[in-house]
Amino acid sequence: MKIAIHQPNYLPWLGYFYKMAESNVFVLLDSVQYEKNGLTNRVKIKTSQGSSWLTLSAKRRLPQLIKEVKLANFQRDKEKHIRTIELNYRKAKYFNYLFPEIKEILEKDWQYLSKLNIELIKLLREKLGIKTKLEFASNYNISGKSTDLLVNLSKKFNADIYLSGRGGRKYQNEKKFKMAKIELKYLDFIYPTYHQLWGKFIPNLSIIDLLFNCGPDSLKILLRKKI
Repeated sequence: MKIAIHQPNYLPWLGYFYKMAESNVFVLLDSVQYEKNGLTNRVKIKTSQGSSWLTLSAKRRLPQLIKEVKLANFQRDKEKHIRTIELNYRKAKYFNYLFPEIKEILEKDWQYLSKLNIELIKLLREKLGIKTKLEFASNYNISGKSTDLLVNLSKKFNADIYLSGRGGRKYQNEKKFKMAKIELKYLDFIYPTYHQLWGKFIPNLSIIDLLFNCGPDSLKILLRKKI
């Protein structure tokens, strides 16, 4: 049983969904501390002027858990994000494959950042055709911090393999996984190239860039399989 665990980010990048696709269970870690200037409330997309941030304003009350973070000025932000996405992707081949549903979600009156992000993640997972089961850390009373929390969550779902991004090497205690008899596997995600709008290819963007440009073929491209 392979498990991956990650915060519920806003319109996440490709590597996020690669990890999800490679796991049997993907846990949305909404019960840890919210980090200012992280990716929980912002992501990059491609525009005619290059890459650009889409950022959701959040009410500042640190420290607080991700699930507790409320949106600020969401009426303004959602109108800006809908307009920006439409302006920069309306000429994409698969614009109508995704945009109406993203717009429908963003148009709702969301109060909490994580609830909005989770609804978008569910949509993007569905559009990619990923079948991995989603779980939410806040639904379980799991103790621990950092590596201990990851190990305890892995045990909760009877996982014997924990999938980590390469960045995990900087902070994870590998010995604790070994002691728990959980194999720690680092995924070597290689960013795929694909047709984009607006000239030279730019990596490290939101998954919506791939979906707008490649539609139903997006998962095969993400997993580097032949179309």
